[in-house]
Amino acid sequence: MSPLARIRATAPPSAVAAGLIAVTVGVTSAAALVFTAARAAGADAREVSSWMLALGVGIAVTSAGLSLRYKAPVVTSWSTPGAALLATSLSGVSMEKAVGAFVFSAALIVVSGVTGWFARIMDRIPVPLASALLGGVLLEFGTGLFSQMGGSFAIAFPVFVLYLLARRMLPRYAVVIALGGGVVASVLTGGWHLERVRLSLAHPVFTAPEFDWKVLISVGVPLFVVTMASQNLPGVAVLRGSGYEVPVSPVLTWTGAVQAVLAPFGAFGINLAAMTAAICTGDGAHPDRQRRYLAAVWAGIFYLCVGLLGATVASLLTAMPHALVLAVAGVGLLATIEASLASALSDPASREAAVVTFLATASGVTLLGIGSAFWGLLAGVLTGVIASVGRRRRAAPSAPSPHPVTAASRTPERTSA
Repeated sequence: MSPLARIRATAPPSAVAAGLIAVTVGVTSAAALVFTAARAAGADAREVSSWMLALGVGIAVTSAGLSLRYKAPVVTSWSTPGAALLATSLSGVSMEKAVGAFVFSAALIVVSGVTGWFARIMDRIPVPLASALLGGVLLEFGTGLFSQMGGSFAIAFPVFVLYLLARRMLPRYAVVIALGGGVVASVLTGGWHLERVRLSLAHPVFTAPEFDWKVLISVGVPLFVVTMASQNLPGVAVLRGSGYEVPVSPVLTWTGAVQAVLAPFGAFGINLAAMTAAICTGDGAHPDRQRRYLAAVWAGIFYLCVGLLGATVASLLTAMPHALVLAVAGVGLLATIEASLASALSDPASREAAVVTFLATASGVTLLGIGSAFWGLLAGVLTGVIASVGRRRRAAPSAPSPHPVTAASRTPERTSA
């Protein structure tokens, strides 16, 4: 095989383009959330860039490695809902305790993969409740898009309108187009601080994990639930819906293990991708479905580049106007919020429990030092249990009389001779 043919075989233009689009969509729709989550934990610029480096390396290793292993487009990503959860849950939590929660969540994922508990664990948490939990977590970001219109209308409104238009004409690039319009609008209004942008490579910053039971319960457990229900579950569905029967347990084990190793450097969540995975599993990635795994491999390579330039990405996000960050995060999560609410309210039998979960989570209440995500899930489960007991009692048959009348005990009617 000639060198040119070898290049074409390992780097088909369609597969390379699909991988690049997947990474572009993933980064533009979620990098702002990662930045916000890191800042919530008190991360400085070096630590933010370390988070991007750890996530980029972890995604590159798992995407390329698992895709080559199973010859299927196994695309991984950071947990976008997890980043949103952390952005609202890490306020006042030290970086050491946050890293402890990342390690704990990763350990739960590994245990789920090794033991095959994934399906059984998710069966214990009804999908509507998990969806309501996610919706409650994301509500602040959805409303943030519109709250920014009060003081930064010239930035937030164009982002919103361009997103709506692009969703109808070019849905795959809607967030990218909205971001581009927001950048133009913010440049025209003079909101950028370009003096903060630095072109440099990221360096790993190690943080020793500290395990605090309150943080593990309020952050680690909800992070695990949201990641499994909102990322890994639809990620498996995308693969199987595209005809790729990849063994789930080994994939979960590897993503959890890589996250656990890289968590001290900022890898808060590495999981199966859903939205971006669909880009690499579709016909546009390669005409031969047996070769579409190359798109996932290239996606991993591009994520590695993003990770290595983590310091540049971090400085770019610092230079962006805060209104643009919130607006892009808001439009990037609109589809996720819509799907979460639709799933949460889809089953009339669990609708009340889902609403309770949503409201309790969105309230931001903190009890005993534990955040609202845990209490929202607990309140929803309690509501569901009480409601199911009530339904069983109403459906139970009436108590039988102490002397039931049977055919044998009836007095036969006399008949005339």
